[in-house]
Amino acid sequence: MSRNPERNDRKSGKKAPGKTDDRTRKGGAFDAPKGGPDRGGWNPNPPAKSFSTAAPRAGRGKVDADGFVWGRHPVLAALENPARKGMGRLLATADRAAELEREGIPNGHRVEVIESLALERMLPAGAVHQGLAFKVQPLEGVALEDFADPAEGLIVMLDQLTDPQNVGAIFRSALAFGAKGIIVQDRHSPVLAGALAKASAGATERLPCARVTNLSRALERLADLGWRAVGLDGSSDELLENALDHRPTVLVMGSEGDGIRRLVAEHCDVLAKIPMPGGFESLNVSNAAAVALYEATRKQRPLD
Repeated sequence: MSRNPERNDRKSGKKAPGKTDDRTRKGGAFDAPKGGPDRGGWNPNPPAKSFSTAAPRAGRGKVDADGFVWGRHPVLAALENPARKGMGRLLATADRAAELEREGIPNGHRVEVIESLALERMLPAGAVHQGLAFKVQPLEGVALEDFADPAEGLIVMLDQLTDPQNVGAIFRSALAFGAKGIIVQDRHSPVLAGALAKASAGATERLPCARVTNLSRALERLADLGWRAVGLDGSSDELLENALDHRPTVLVMGSEGDGIRRLVAEHCDVLAKIPMPGGFESLNVSNAAAVALYEATRKQRPLD
């Protein structure tokens, strides 16, 4: 038997010692407490409840972020990409649709008008769509030799960068500084759509990207074509400005946590760091890429 008298009393219907009932006996019956008859705690006339008159919001279903490009600049860049001709589902609010019709929609795409809230529910929470979205298959990429042969200018290689915001920002900087293309490893890289495409502001549609199986072998192939690989490593003693020159250069960027992997680093001609006299530990990888691209672009200028 339980030692808890309150529990035993509830089971047997007895009142615990020392306890008084809220109700009082009169003529062998219980007087109901004020406010209405008692029904074992149930009140047949409860106080009125207030209800919101707002219409219930439709639930957000499963969102395929990788199947969408959204935002004005990314969508317009995708529409202008010849590789997208005749494919995809173009969604736009009424005002954006009218704007596209006035300017002429490139590559024969047809616009489907949709309410802003309906479009919002089709995209990830917080997506800034600006009234435009394009449902398409992610770009497959190009062959390495498509932009690496002949060897000239700059290429960016990303070693296991998985954050879409960082990768998108690097695409944007690489395009701004005139890089010829970006190389990623196929198994450890996000698709060129969704948040990545938004962060790139359309650069993923304009800058070639090669998805390779093995980065080390890709660096070997690039060396055969005449490229020199410079890897960014914060622990190196070499300064970036001293490691760069006018020769065709591959800038190799590693993830923020692990940096460049050992085998990839061994295939670089030199490892260098960005000097930080302010004493701060490190830069975000996309910021570091922008600094490196700027420095490399200066060194690429023709010699006088």
